[in-house]
Amino acid sequence: MRKLFKRFLPDHRSVSENRWLRPFASTLLHPRLWHLNRHSAAGAVAVGMFCGLIPGPFQMPGAALLCVLLRVNLPLALITTLYSNPLTIVPLYVAAFAIGSQISGDGEVDFVPPPEFAGFDPARWATDLAAWAGELGRPLVVGLIVLAASLSMVSYLAVRWGWRLWLIRQWRQRRKRCDSLPARK
Repeated sequence: MRKLFKRFLPDHRSVSENRWLRPFASTLLHPRLWHLNRHSAAGAVAVGMFCGLIPGPFQMPGAALLCVLLRVNLPLALITTLYSNPLTIVPLYVAAFAIGSQISGDGEVDFVPPPEFAGFDPARWATDLAAWAGELGRPLVVGLIVLAASLSMVSYLAVRWGWRLWLIRQWRQRRKRCDSLPARK
């Protein structure tokens, strides 16, 4: 499994040679951020799943910050945040709103679509958008946190479990190969 992941992940050299990342090289080149094992892969996927629901362009910076703090695989966490994309973000946010409204007890609040851009009046649209976010705010925020934490925990356990099953399969195949070899004299 490690070989599969390493094919798609960048190496130390590409990070150290990147002129935009050079000021952060001492932090970003920490060995534990690039090491790939069962713990770092599961932690990275969990971080990516959690940060994937952060709104806007803050998903990858949030994932990078958590990777540095938790010392899990950085590239894998960044790739994992891509599960929330323009095709999946609306269903994820609707599910988060439904979860949040159930938990917070605001069952009477209906999900209202965001306001449409009102012609050439960005100030009016911004105030309408702020009012819309204020209406949905509490259930949506609670739902996003619960959904992100749930996806994070499930993905962490799934990666740990999947990696373990893969290792057991490899050990059994190795044992079969060793048992089928002729005995040495």
